[in-house]
Amino acid sequence: MNIKKIPAIVFALASLSAHADPLRFYGYAYDLKSGDYLYTEVYNEELKEGFLQRCTMKYFAADGRPLGEKKVAFDADPYLPVYQLDLPSANYSEGITQVHADAIEMFKQSGAKARQTATVTRTPDMAADAGFTNFMVAHLPELAAGKTVNFKLGVAGLLDAYSFRARRVGTTEFEGQTAVNLSIEPDSLLRYLVDPLLLTYDIPGKRLLEYRGVSDVINPATGKAYTVRVAFYTKAPADAPKNLPPPQ
Repeated sequence: MNIKKIPAIVFALASLSAHADPLRFYGYAYDLKSGDYLYTEVYNEELKEGFLQRCTMKYFAADGRPLGEKKVAFDADPYLPVYQLDLPSANYSEGITQVHADAIEMFKQSGAKARQTATVTRTPDMAADAGFTNFMVAHLPELAAGKTVNFKLGVAGLLDAYSFRARRVGTTEFEGQTAVNLSIEPDSLLRYLVDPLLLTYDIPGKRLLEYRGVSDVINPATGKAYTVRVAFYTKAPADAPKNLPPPQ
């Protein structure tokens, strides 16, 4: 398994406080190494009792150009959504098309290659894509208490599912508030070969404040996903584009 191909939206959907109305907000993505501003994520989420029900996310480059869109719906399972990611800027798409009692159906299509599909066995501890956000919210009390949570992650971009684990690795400050850091890594010897994905959560509000790891968005110059820091600031940073559409 190549963890560097795992899409970031599994971890980047945010702002999951208990809220009955739609949530509309931005995520600001920076290159993890250089710190350069890369793109903006524009969210429109529908929540029920603190859990994500539906989401539309649009991606815009640093100059405001549209890069792509993702639509997610949780009609069959709170942790396993049906979704589709389309990135015309990179000629790429992927998603989960069906969630059955014992399996999930995935696809991906890249460039001129034929559409690839797979049927992956469903397990009780499985999450996929934005469903990982709901999974994290459900297990935040355990994680905050220092427990390790094991799970299976369905990855449409790799047409398979893999064993992962989440654990608390300390606390930090984000916009003046104390937050908890979580590490997400393969539950195998691969964790010694690849960097973990790092999430920063506001435990009282159950909000994802920052994500560090592999992005959904593909760099068209390299054909590979960016490695990013996505921050969900309450106010737009100075280097964010000024011409972004409002979340709708």
